[in-house]
Amino acid sequence: MLHPFATRVGVRRLVTAAIAAPSVHNTQPWLFRLDEDASVLELHADLDRRLPVIDPRGRALHLSCGAALFNLRVAIRVTGHRPVVEPFPDAAREPALLASVRAVDATMPSPVQSELYATIPHRRTNRQPFGKRRVPQVVRDELMAAAREEGVALSLPGPQTTAYLLGIIAAADANLAADPAYLDELARWTPDRARGDGIPWYAFGPRPTGRGLPVRDFGLAGPLAGREADDFAAHPQLGVLLTRGDGPQDWLRAGQALQRVLLTAARRGVSASPMTQLLDARGDATTDPRPHGHIQSVIRFGYGPLVPGTPRRPFPEVLERV
Repeated sequence: MLHPFATRVGVRRLVTAAIAAPSVHNTQPWLFRLDEDASVLELHADLDRRLPVIDPRGRALHLSCGAALFNLRVAIRVTGHRPVVEPFPDAAREPALLASVRAVDATMPSPVQSELYATIPHRRTNRQPFGKRRVPQVVRDELMAAAREEGVALSLPGPQTTAYLLGIIAAADANLAADPAYLDELARWTPDRARGDGIPWYAFGPRPTGRGLPVRDFGLAGPLAGREADDFAAHPQLGVLLTRGDGPQDWLRAGQALQRVLLTAARRGVSASPMTQLLDARGDATTDPRPHGHIQSVIRFGYGPLVPGTPRRPFPEVLERV
């Protein structure tokens, strides 16, 4: 069977799948490098795309790249090969080198693996209001199992914990909205013209009224601040992604878990969007032990309308060959 790195067409298919991953503010902070023997495909962080205001430690950058790494793994798997991933292979000399990936012969993929791959181009971050329909328990169990597959916990909190989370998210969102540096950074990634990255106007969703769910308002920094408003759901269904540690290894692992969860949700027709303002506003290191783990993402689940995808950087811009 032809090796997936053997041809430019094969590599393009893999990288195209990888870059369909979600990323913070759609910054797409990744670069791929194929070695001269076409035996190793490296994933590098594009540090020029880091967000210094909301992501000073690079946590969100690593999660974004982890999501791309998961897509790459799935894309390799459906070729009849198994991805062999070495995270941070040379951390001392190349901290931006997040993973090296080889592909070795394996059996054909399982139906679930094939379905996850087929779902990659259809996954969307949905910033629209969701309906009242609850996600069934069988799907909730599947989402939690997806996170466990990657060594990460997904907690689906009850009403009291959800109310507490919404309170601190709302406070964090208000603090961010009052920060000029945050607004400047947001403006750079909410372009008013067509380009291959950032959050375009059509993906903003309605403006939150402040009476309901504290979703992030991507229109704060531009001319669409006065667009149609909505309360969003009063009783949202949240998921909280938790890791034992809170360093780069944990962040990269959490990003892979996040993408497995999002693809699993999309397979079941469940909409999802992040609500991570509390992490963006925190900014400080949290290396102290926590009994339930470190929060890496808060996700809103539900059933929303179909939404368009956001743009992606062109393939030649994200791949280089040694």
